[in-house]
Amino acid sequence: MKKLFTLLLVISVGIFLMSTNAFSEGHTVAMVVKNLGNPFMDACGKGAEEALNELGDTLIFQGPATPTVEGQIEIIENLIAQKVDAICVTANDFDALVPVLKKAMDNGIKVVSFDSAVNAGGRIVHVNQADSEQIGKLQVQAVAEMINFEGEIAILSAGATMTNQNTWIEFMKKELEDPKYDKMELVTIVYGDDLRDKSYNEAMGLFKSYPNLKGIISPTTVGISATAKAIFDAGLVGKIQLTGLGLPSEMAEWIHNDTCTAMFLWNPIDLGYLAANVAGLLCHGDITGSEGEKFTGGKMGEYTIVKAADGGTEVLLGPPFRFDKSNIDDWKDVY
Repeated sequence: MKKLFTLLLVISVGIFLMSTNAFSEGHTVAMVVKNLGNPFMDACGKGAEEALNELGDTLIFQGPATPTVEGQIEIIENLIAQKVDAICVTANDFDALVPVLKKAMDNGIKVVSFDSAVNAGGRIVHVNQADSEQIGKLQVQAVAEMINFEGEIAILSAGATMTNQNTWIEFMKKELEDPKYDKMELVTIVYGDDLRDKSYNEAMGLFKSYPNLKGIISPTTVGISATAKAIFDAGLVGKIQLTGLGLPSEMAEWIHNDTCTAMFLWNPIDLGYLAANVAGLLCHGDITGSEGEKFTGGKMGEYTIVKAADGGTEVLLGPPFRFDKSNIDDWKDVY
């Protein structure tokens, strides 16, 4: 009986130690988004939570009230003090976050940028939603078809310092150099800072400043929905064409009433999932972020880490998807 008791005690202690070790192996991953209250960012957070739950890790979801660099720096400083294991950040500025993110990495924190990249010196790896050149080209091609390749167009972007926006716009400009766009003119680029009211007012300003405007590209989910409302309110449906990057849940109404005949996006839930999955795998030691590494991104499948245009490394989520009347209802309740 004494031997049996001793055996049971050893087994019990072993089980306790195993459960304790399993719990202690869980990591804390912080996702720092451009700003809170942004539906696209909220969807990314939803995906991140799912990915980390599968890995046995914990998510902290934070962002400034408005999309500012200063707000993100303050949050990251606090996360360093909290000794989180990893930070996933979509940057409000390509360079300005580098010093604080280097500080994080010096403290042993794994840093992953996603959506809007941070300079390669301030991260281990970037999770890109799609090929940037393809994103830029598709939007120009779409608006060109809408206006029959003739007339003035404008771009209503998010923030002037946001890496992804600026990269896409540069590829848009490059695409417009093609002779087939000779009768089109990019008259201006304005910035709504991913704020609905400001984006709406910027769109209204475009209508007044450019009475011959034929099309608007808004490569931001906040901007495109605000611009759609502005076009509708101004009675310009059918007179000014609109495309860009939008959430199906926010754009279904505008697509059905012809304010926006087509727009593009990837699944932000999947983007957040993959970004958090990569951060978790870094924490667990399954990957290092080096070029050529292959890994399984949970439910997303197989991926390879490749060299990024900025000299760092990145993972590409996949190609953007076109939404129009033929498929918007299939997606409007998803995200």
